[in-house]
Amino acid sequence: MLRRGVLGLFAGVLALGAVPALAAERLGVVATTGMIADAARQVGGDLVEVRALMGPGVDPHAYRQTRSDIVAMTRADLVLWHGLYLEAQMEEFLLDLKEKRAVVAVGETVPEAQLIAHEDYQGKFDPHVWMDPELWAIVVESVRDALTEAAPENADAFEMNAATHLADLERLSEYSDRIMATVPEPARVLLTAHDAFGYFGEAYGFEVIGIQGISTESEAGLNRISELVDMLVEREIGAVFVESSVSDRNIRALVEGAAAQGHEVQIGGELYSDAMGADGTYEGTWIGMIDHNVTTIAGALGGEVPERGMDGRLSAGL
Repeated sequence: MLRRGVLGLFAGVLALGAVPALAAERLGVVATTGMIADAARQVGGDLVEVRALMGPGVDPHAYRQTRSDIVAMTRADLVLWHGLYLEAQMEEFLLDLKEKRAVVAVGETVPEAQLIAHEDYQGKFDPHVWMDPELWAIVVESVRDALTEAAPENADAFEMNAATHLADLERLSEYSDRIMATVPEPARVLLTAHDAFGYFGEAYGFEVIGIQGISTESEAGLNRISELVDMLVEREIGAVFVESSVSDRNIRALVEGAAAQGHEVQIGGELYSDAMGADGTYEGTWIGMIDHNVTTIAGALGGEVPERGMDGRLSAGL
């Protein structure tokens, strides 16, 4: 019944005609997540007008398209989504839209051999590839290719902008490698609200533990909380992390449970997992998001970090 309702609205919007919702002189792009929108802006520059459906603090695993989202996507020149079952509640609509409009799942261009499989989701993979700069570079290249196909007359500009952004990714990757290597090996345990940091852990040699699974739709039971409290105490782990797009309820339960056993655990900071920081801020870009995460994690776990990140641009108070 829900499917018929969504597709009925979809058909009604298409009947109005594919009038670009954005400025005619620019390529109108709709991106599902902030990370993809940032890549499109970096590559497209002044030649594109980009709208992100999901803003700061929004959980893409649970997000459902609104009526205004449907209108925006059906009128856009190009729709970019992540795929890999990240936008689980929107996938059916996006696959239907692909039959009629230019719709590209840019996250699915990462080779399967480089993806992390998950035993709870047969045939599906961990979608959080933006946590590894080397994998995200592949996505940026796919955004470049999608923009070029949509507006081939701007291919040279897109290529030049992409090269500049990829150089910034490489510099961030080098910074991250250097900073994460300063964390003492026994402290290289990253415990967060949900399992969004698997690629991060592989990139920097950290053990990653999420209270929930790779989707925030999974639930953490009392047994899971109890097991993790015991682990924190036994291994003398001193810091855990909350996420900007996930409730901190379970993390605070861990802190309280450890305290009840006489072990003090600090909240090491708030990380950006499935969404970036506030619009218009450095942390509201993909570069700033990862700089924040790397600097926050390393600093909380005993590493040596610059006061305000790679270029001194992070918000004060880390």
